[in-house]
Amino acid sequence: QVQLVESGGGLVQAGGSLRLSCAASGRTFSRTTMAWFRQAPGKEREFVAACSVSGDRTYYADSVKGRFTISRDNSKNTAYLQMNSPKPEDTAVYYCNAGYGLVSGRRGDYWGQGTQVTVSS
Repeated sequence: QVQLVESGGGLVQAGGSLRLSCAASGRTFSRTTMAWFRQAPGKEREFVAACSVSGDRTYYADSVKGRFTISRDNSKNTAYLQMNSPKPEDTAVYYCNAGYGLVSGRRGDYWGQGTQVTVSS
């Protein structure tokens, strides 16, 4: 079992920056791929970014490439999503996901409760 708790969401101005954190319980974090998804009102949950167990390989949705950065600190059992130059269309609830399939794109079995990010124009 893995429990995930997101934090760091809030209101940010377009062009600003925000860092989301995902704290994981359990001793398997360092062997688990991590990903971030988001869901805007009335839309399906969509992939944002993912990273390998060591963090050396990262993957991004085209819509956030060059603006968002996923990282992890295995010593702290925490994954991060650095959001630079956010846009109003990035407004959504952001979820972290453990066990994401980097090759298959299959969503992992474990989700956090989500953290709201609102980008004002």
